[in-house]
Amino acid sequence: MTAIYLEEKDSRGLSQETILRAVRESLTGKTLRKVLLVPPDFTRFYSNAGLITHTYYHALKDRAEVDILPALGTHAPMTEAECSEMFGDIPFDRFLVHDWRNDVVKIGEVPADFLAKISEGLWDTPIACEINRRIMDPSYDLIISIGQVVPHEVVGIANHSKNLFVGCGGTDMIGKSHMLGAVYGMERMMGKDHTPVRQLFDFCFEHFLSQRPVMFALTVTTAPGGEIHTHGLYIGESREGFEKAVTLCQQKNLIFLDRPIRKCVVYLEPKEFKSTWLGNKAVYRTRMAIGTGGELLVLAPGVVRFGEDKKNDEIIRKYGYPGRLKVLELYRQNEDLQRNKGVAAHLIHGSSDGRFRVTYAVKAISQAEIRAVHFESADYDEMTRRYDPALLQPGWNILPDGEEIFFIPNPALGLWVDKTAF
Repeated sequence: MTAIYLEEKDSRGLSQETILRAVRESLTGKTLRKVLLVPPDFTRFYSNAGLITHTYYHALKDRAEVDILPALGTHAPMTEAECSEMFGDIPFDRFLVHDWRNDVVKIGEVPADFLAKISEGLWDTPIACEINRRIMDPSYDLIISIGQVVPHEVVGIANHSKNLFVGCGGTDMIGKSHMLGAVYGMERMMGKDHTPVRQLFDFCFEHFLSQRPVMFALTVTTAPGGEIHTHGLYIGESREGFEKAVTLCQQKNLIFLDRPIRKCVVYLEPKEFKSTWLGNKAVYRTRMAIGTGGELLVLAPGVVRFGEDKKNDEIIRKYGYPGRLKVLELYRQNEDLQRNKGVAAHLIHGSSDGRFRVTYAVKAISQAEIRAVHFESADYDEMTRRYDPALLQPGWNILPDGEEIFFIPNPALGLWVDKTAF
């Protein structure tokens, strides 16, 4: 197909009609019997993948069988209410659930020498390339991978092949790719293409998936005031569209500050963030902006657990977020962390390594439980009386008593960086 690359004419973003027209145009000339749509889950609500998936479904449903496989990775399955809110009137029985532990097939292996080379010798263990079995099902004439290109703590910039190999991946790929990123270092990768983890996914796509009929529909978005602005839409089969999206993402989603933040307040929307597994984006996306000795206050009214599933929750409660070196020590000593590498990597990512304080203010988890995983804790109602998300403006705020804070209403949509230390 001829690729479709669209970018905004002004800061309001692409119109809905422009997006709908491009989606329908991308199907021109295709004879299809069965299609698999692979959008992100509810944690990427502001990707505008909901509208795009809805449009593809209705454009295809009368000419082909259409299945939808949300790229959950290790996240909890979407509820019917979430599917309805994000994807509109698509029947719930068209949605499949990705089971990262059991519903995958191995399609290849990434050799140790390649991994050692791209990681500067920091990782030299082979990685099994596993993926949801439906991606390899020959009955699908077309697989449309839909998602948002945005800074990411594990791969550098999310989407493209990551949507398939992590969003629809298996235990070995998810766990080891996250550990590869953790040992290499988040700060070396976030906001960048061609990182070691990106090279891993590119290797897998080139060697093991290039013969499958995959088409990508990628967005670059922001959401000022909760309204989605789609700044770019890139539909095509090659990596070129992703690279163009990366360039725009670096303009729209990397926020450079002239000085470090002393106190950062982040609000986690309760519909989107229900666990520290997800909520720790507040840590990942601000750690390059908060000054040494500063504080991150996370207002998390919807956080009710630590892990996205029972097993991961148990491991997080057992070890907490004690810092990179301590987690690596615990990893060497404990089989449960070795078997669950993705959780070990998550524990590394979620700590500030003592450089700044991380305080969680939640409703449904006790302050003692929060402190037990090496975060500080505060009363949610007390904190929101002082730092009311409804009254704060994104960015710098001066409170009535003179305290200066930096407020972020949704950490998933950007990467904040102190340019004096970048």
